[in-house]
Formats: sequence, structure tokens, C-alpha cells
Amino acid sequence: MRGEELVRMVPYKDGKANRGHSCVKGRFAYGYASHKDRILNPMIRENTSDPWQEVSWEEALRFTADKFRSIQAQYGKGAIGGITSSRCTNEETFLVQKLIRAGFGNNNVDTCARVCHSPTGYGLKTTFGTSAGTQDFDSVEQTDVVILIGANPTDGHPVFASRLKKRLRDGAKLIVIDPRRIDLVRTPHVEAVAHVALRPGTNVAVLTSLAHVIVTEGLFDEAFVRERCDWDEFQDWAAFVSDPKHSPEAIADMIGVDAQTMRTAARTFATGGNGAIYYGLGVTEHSQGSTTVMAIANLAMATGNLGRPGVGVNPLRGQNNVQGACDMGSFPHELPGYRHIQDSATRDIFEDIWGVKLDDEPGLRIPNMLDAAVEGTFKGIYIQGEDILQSDPDTKHVAAGLAAMECVVVHDLFLNETANHAHVFLPGSTFLEKDGTFTNAERRINRVRKVMTPLNGFADWEVTQNLARAMGLDWHYTHPSQVMDEIAATTPSFANVSYDLLEREGSVQWPCNDKAPKGTPVMHIDGFVRGKGKFVVTEYVATDERTGPRFPLLLTTGRILSQYNVGAQTRRTANTTWHEEDLLEIHPHDAEQRGVRDGDWIRLASRSGETSLRATITDRVAPGVVYTTFHHPGTQANVITTDFTDWATNCPEYKVTAVQVSSSNGPSDWQVEYDRQAEQSRRIKPRVDAAE
Repeated sequence: MRGEELVRMVPYKDGKANRGHSCVKGRFAYGYASHKDRILNPMIRENTSDPWQEVSWEEALRFTADKFRSIQAQYGKGAIGGITSSRCTNEETFLVQKLIRAGFGNNNVDTCARVCHSPTGYGLKTTFGTSAGTQDFDSVEQTDVVILIGANPTDGHPVFASRLKKRLRDGAKLIVIDPRRIDLVRTPHVEAVAHVALRPGTNVAVLTSLAHVIVTEGLFDEAFVRERCDWDEFQDWAAFVSDPKHSPEAIADMIGVDAQTMRTAARTFATGGNGAIYYGLGVTEHSQGSTTVMAIANLAMATGNLGRPGVGVNPLRGQNNVQGACDMGSFPHELPGYRHIQDSATRDIFEDIWGVKLDDEPGLRIPNMLDAAVEGTFKGIYIQGEDILQSDPDTKHVAAGLAAMECVVVHDLFLNETANHAHVFLPGSTFLEKDGTFTNAERRINRVRKVMTPLNGFADWEVTQNLARAMGLDWHYTHPSQVMDEIAATTPSFANVSYDLLEREGSVQWPCNDKAPKGTPVMHIDGFVRGKGKFVVTEYVATDERTGPRFPLLLTTGRILSQYNVGAQTRRTANTTWHEEDLLEIHPHDAEQRGVRDGDWIRLASRSGETSLRATITDRVAPGVVYTTFHHPGTQANVITTDFTDWATNCPEYKVTAVQVSSSNGPSDWQVEYDRQAEQSRRIKPRVDAAE
């Protein structure tokens, strides 16, 4: 720092999560904090067709509180809700869900973490008893064979990827299960033993087939299963996977992978020593996302790869606090610590401390809120640090839901895409301007410390507290450490966590309680949280999204190294030099059939909508599969994606969309109209007193 100016950022050499590593976003993409587009004054407007009017904080909060109270008086207490952020701190997320439950009087709270990783929570809680990854990142240094499924660490999780690559260079073996040839399949120093280039949507069939080989060839760890798992459930599962219809030969045509590659992958994992499974959104963002997570857990239990360093089931998270957002009770059916809202003993804990009676009925998820808005029964929403118009599926439906509401409050750094339909804008603060904690994919709770004064006047937790006060709640926190004390008092897995502990230890991994006063790097050492590990029969059910004559190709989506999520921050830095626009990857065979050349504008259409973007011709994707990123609002890739979701959690099926590609002259009519509406929505009328 030079006073209040950030000069440069370097990784902390003693960081327990990163061990001195950083990526191009951490090193270079901090300039958004002082970008000219950043909004620093609260703004309101009666209609979304009006220009924004800058107002004081007091006026903006009073306007919001009056609108919300009026809506509830007219439509009922369930007519408003909120969305927490995976980019904000644990303390800020905790306060947003508290505001909704204690102030709004309902459980209409959701988060983008459900949109990406809720099947992880459901699947791992069912099989192991707790909803999180089993290891710390240091564990990878002791692994011998890695299954990497539905994740692209070098682009999406580069700090972990650098540590994984080091272990692979030192001799660990790698199996990649991904429809696309990601970098780790073959680099100058790393080459996968097997690349299972499966057809998108067939994850469950592939994992069941790997289990078929392991069980029928007697490669499972019988001693581990007998000691640690339910033996009767294992036998039922083993009989299921042993059915000849699950053999690699039987499913080869369906999944698009030859049987020998499958058998090599299964044998390598089962016999290679310490086996670890790492996975990402290519597992969870499917109609069978929860089933796939349980299939991964089955595979780890069957091979005895749990409860020690170097093994485990490890979800890789996409944003800095996806894990924390889940931990803090951001789901409509769960209070902090993954405890169901209908559990009266858990409600009693919060009711005693909060001094209110909580609704025991689960609230609405984001898609349900949007559906209810279109139907006319849901009228107001508070969205902190989230851009659902760009990140959620079926963009047109999201826009229709937002447009039907009477009070949309966006609390963010920039006028994002969701703010096109907002009535109140509350300026947010960056991580540089706040104290708090984040929880990463290894359950590690890390401090973030304020190094500059909030340019907007308040840290995000203070904004939420001020809104709560405007709504009539008697909140009086003076520092985020007090919020963490409340989290520790109400949430068993955080029972011993405090800022004093974090200052002494640097960071800790939950559960952190009397049994584990300094945290838990590796889970399930002496037994599973639920007692015996649970094997679940994972029947493959094909998605309802099918290719056909009109839409013969399958679209899958992902991220790129230089950009972060919806790009609101990184697009406002020099990182755009590496990725100026979203491109569609298409195989040479498919491009030739359609007369598409490299760099051409193409029309990408599905049953849900269409958009236009430029093509890049590559054999990284298989024939019949196309791929794009979602970092730029000009493309709006999610106007293409369907409303199919995971059967258990409503997690959207971003990774399988039937599409057609054809030549185009440029942006579609929808994109042109969208840009026009967005530009009109961003007009700002400055405050009169500010001009004086």
C-alpha cells in the first residue's frame, strides 16, 4: 500500500491454502476496486425505465424498507426474499440470511452456491454425513493417483492446479474424465494415463462402469468396507454395479469412450496407491448432479480412499466463498451448519439469541422466487453481491421474473446486468475495504483484513445492518468479530472459531470445536460423521435434454483462467487482454459441415433462445460437442441454457444443452435489444446537493 492506494499484490508465502502461489487474477486484477465504473453513491428510482437518482444512504434505506413493508402488507410476509453472495464474507452472508429470517419473517433465501455446488452438499451429506470436501490442499502432495472429473483446474482453480501439477511431475498418475481435452490431459511435463472423453450428461454411467470393473475384478478394499461402511448396503450396490449392462463394453457407444480406456482408468485408480478424486461443476451442474456426487463417494469408499492424507473426495469451488455461503445458512431449508429449518431444537438456538420466532417452513429457491414473481405473488428481493441475470440459467425467464417485481434491490460494486431491472442500488465494498472471513474448498476459514477505507462509506456487513435497522431490527454490531462470535455460539462446526484463534493460528478448518480445537484438516479419520458410510445405488437416467435434427450438437460451458465468474470485476482490468470475448469452440468436422471458418460470427441456438458469438475451430472438443465460457454479458450464454435441473437440489443443468450452430452476420436481434435496454437502464442523474 501507499497510503490508501494499492500498489501491488503478492501471495503470502506462509498461506496454508496457497503456500505462496497466486494466479493472474490475484496478482493483476485488483484494479476494479478503483475503476471509474464503480458506483459509490446509493441510487433509487420508481420505475426501471427512469434514470437512476443519487440519494443519501438514509433515503435509500428508508425507501427500501418502506417498499418492503408495503409489499408484505399487501401480498403477505412471503412476498419478499433475498440472495446471499459467494463473494462476500461469512459474516456478511450470515447477516443477510438473518435479516431475511428475523426481519422479513420467512426463509426465502438462496445463493449462487446452490446454482453450482448444492449437489455436493446433498450427495456427501447422504453418503458421509457432512456436506464438504474431506481433505486439505496439502493432501495432494501424498496422493499417488488422481481422478479429475468435470473440473479444469488450470483455468478454474489455478492455485490448486499448480500444486497438483507439481505432484504429477513428481510421479503421481492422472485420470481425466471430461468431454473436452483440458490442458492437463497433455502438457510438456504432465500426461494423463487415460482421458475419458465422455459424452456430456453421462457422468453417472461412466462412474458406475468404473465401479463395475473394480468390483467384478475384485479390486475393492473389503477390509475398509467391512469396518467403515454398511456391509449390506455395499452388497446391494456391488450387485447393482456388477450387472453386465454396466460393463465398459456395454456402454461404450452410449458414453462415446472405448472399453479399454475405461478399464485402464478403473484399474489404475483401484491399484495405484493413495487415490484422490477432485471434481468441479462438470459433475454438479447436471440433472443427475447429486447422483454423480454419490457415485464418486461410492467409488472412494469401495477403494478405501478416505480418512487419511493423499486420498478423499474433493469438490473444487469456483468463487472465494462458495463453501462459506453454504455453511452460513444460505439455503431456504437450512440454518447455518446445514441443519434443517424444521428441527425445533436448532430453531430454539437461534430464536433465543435473535429474540424472534422463526418460520419453520422452508422458503423459496431462486427459480421458485422468479416463478412466483411472474405469477404475481413474489414482489421484492434484496440481492447482495450476485448477478443472477448473467449467471443463472434461462436468461429470459430471469429477466421476466425481475421485471415483474415491485422492488429489486441490488447491493454490488457495479451496475451489473441484474441492476437493469433494479429499483434500488446500494453500493458495495471490495475485499480490500472490509474485515471478515472466507471459507475455501478445503473448509479453511481465513481472515481478510481491511487495508483501505470503504470508498462507498460502509463495509457490506454495515450496509446490511443499516437496512435491518431501517426494517425495525435492533442490531448493534460494531465489528465483524462479533458476528463470528454469534456464528460460533449457534453453529457446532464453528464452535471454537474466533478472531483471536485465527490471529494465533493463521487459519483453521471446520469442524473446529472442543473435539478439534485447532480444526480438522482431514475428515472421517476414525469413522464417518454419519457413523457407517452409506453406499447408494446410482441408476443412470438420461437427461430430458436431447439432441435431434433441429439441435444436433451438445453445448457445455466453463471458465477461462484470466476471467472471474461473470467478469464484473476482471473485465474492468487489463486481464481482458487475454480474453476479450466469449468464443465458441467447435470441432473441425462440425465447422466444415456448416461452412464455419475460424473467427466467423455464428448463431448459437437452442430450444430456449439464441445468441451470436465468434467461432474458434479446435479439436479440444469432440465432434458433436461445442463449448463456450460465460464471462461477457454481450454474449449472454445463459440465454441458451435450459431450465432442467438436478432432481434433488434444483442445481441448473448448464453442462448439457442441445444446440445448432449456423453462420451469422453479427449479434442477434435479442442481443441488440438487450444492449439498448441495458444502456438506457444505466443512466444516472446526479444528486442536486452534490452539484451545488
